[in-house]
Amino acid sequence: MCRLFGYVSAAPTAVVDELGEEAFDEFTALTRVHGDGWGMAWHDADGSTKTARSPLAADVDPEYARLAAQPLGTAGIVHLRWATGGLPVSPENTHPFVDGNFAFGHNGHVGPMDRLEALLTPESLEKLRGDTDSERYFRLIMQCIDETGDEAEGVSKALRMLMSEFPNDSLNALLLTPAHLFAVHVNSRADSPKEGLRALFESPDAIPARHENEYYAMDYQATDSCMQVISSGVDTQGWTPVPPDTAAMIDIETRELTRLELLPA
Repeated sequence: MCRLFGYVSAAPTAVVDELGEEAFDEFTALTRVHGDGWGMAWHDADGSTKTARSPLAADVDPEYARLAAQPLGTAGIVHLRWATGGLPVSPENTHPFVDGNFAFGHNGHVGPMDRLEALLTPESLEKLRGDTDSERYFRLIMQCIDETGDEAEGVSKALRMLMSEFPNDSLNALLLTPAHLFAVHVNSRADSPKEGLRALFESPDAIPARHENEYYAMDYQATDSCMQVISSGVDTQGWTPVPPDTAAMIDIETRELTRLELLPA
């Protein structure tokens, strides 16, 4: 379970500039919970998707701060990991997961693992490198994109399958492609990880904002130059809550938002 931030901007921009220094520091401070690695992906000027990731906590890794302060590209995602279920903290398990110019970060849990793997073809299973359900979620999305030949149709197909098979799990995710940023907010039956959070803090008052009861909430805001989406835990006064059980595709060139159809066709 993790934290997510994504953006699509009219011009190359830095994560710090988009969030503002105060909110960026607040986001980074969530490593009190989500300190099991960090990752970034961004849409480069040459049209490719670049990534950087580390199993170190973001607040102690100077590379995280260095990259966050640079105008890397016009679109990107940031991921802070909280490893749950005993999964190892390792480079192979650190988000975002990458396939060519596609990068994916997940906030939630999908299981049991064998049922998730049963949805994958032998070719998709061969591409796995780590131990996480999140990587298997990503591989299903890529599999469905390949099968349909279309990004929006492929993402929608994968989400329909997962919503049917795992209705009580969180599918919250960001997927960056050469042309789009997909934002997934599907979690209406998933419970906030209250026990795990309370075990990390001496008192409930110390738990980050909205984590106990709105852990999987996401908010968005659109300015004249940027579209942004973020997980709970940062002061988002003035932002708009993302509607429950929805997913959207943001065009990197135009910043036009298209809502995906998640109900069976």
